[in-house]
Amino acid sequence: MRKEDDSSLRPDELRAVEERAKQSLNKAAAWGRFPTPVDDIVSAAKLRVAPKGLFDPERLLAFAKQQTAKAFFAVKAAISKVLGLYDANEQIIHIDESVGPSKQKFLKLHETGHHELPAHRKIFTFFQDCEKSLAPEIADQFEREANNFARFALFQGTTFQLMAADSPMGIKSPMNLAKKFGASNYASAREFARTNHRPCVVYILEPIKTPPGKPAYAEVRRVETSPSFAAQFGSPVDVLIDSDHALYPLLPIGKKMTAPTSLVYSDKNGDHHECLGEAFDTTHNILLLVYPTKSLTGSTIAVPSQLVLP
Repeated sequence: MRKEDDSSLRPDELRAVEERAKQSLNKAAAWGRFPTPVDDIVSAAKLRVAPKGLFDPERLLAFAKQQTAKAFFAVKAAISKVLGLYDANEQIIHIDESVGPSKQKFLKLHETGHHELPAHRKIFTFFQDCEKSLAPEIADQFEREANNFARFALFQGTTFQLMAADSPMGIKSPMNLAKKFGASNYASAREFARTNHRPCVVYILEPIKTPPGKPAYAEVRRVETSPSFAAQFGSPVDVLIDSDHALYPLLPIGKKMTAPTSLVYSDKNGDHHECLGEAFDTTHNILLLVYPTKSLTGSTIAVPSQLVLP
């Protein structure tokens, strides 16, 4: 199922968040160090990572014994959905250690964002000291702000963007940059598309499903477009890539990667453009990258918004 927006902010809000992230990078002397020294950023914020996460079954059980039955089930439900927690009073962050190392890094920076953004720290302390809870709209805003803090810190401002600009257009470029920055392929592919000066679009798909006797398919999790793509064509609204979809040949069914494959896009005027599409199966997600072939030579081109079926 396609996920809701997790990062959009007004320009003034984004500037404020990035300024705080910049200060955190400065305090940790993290600029130009690779992979991005996440633990140093956390330490410079005077935060500690709990040696044993709150998600540990033993700790959860111990905590549950002190709660009412209703509270226990509420905590259990919350823990099943949350991968990181920020304790404002103790200045400790708890990370789910069952997720991969690159995901843990992003989570550490996300929780550090809650600590370093003044409004977050103040209100988190208040709500931990009473029985109230954050209103959904405030919680959503805080999550998007913390996500952007983590993005800016992990990718060191525009450092990733500049390196991506010098990299070949292709699915291997964000994967190589992911290793350099210590990021996940998922986060790196999203950053590659949304900060790229060249027209391109990245589809993040859920793992491929193969129902018995039916063609394989994959649900769309997220779509990221480069600014030039979005400015002229907006963002694709696909929710499913199945055998009737023009991107279907890109699905890496039974393999890890789909080599550059020729496709045809049509723009809003109905003009057709030759494109290439590539894909990689991370096991957790499928990454699809599509880009016009003429952009590889630096020529200006209108990026298509729809694929034309044969």
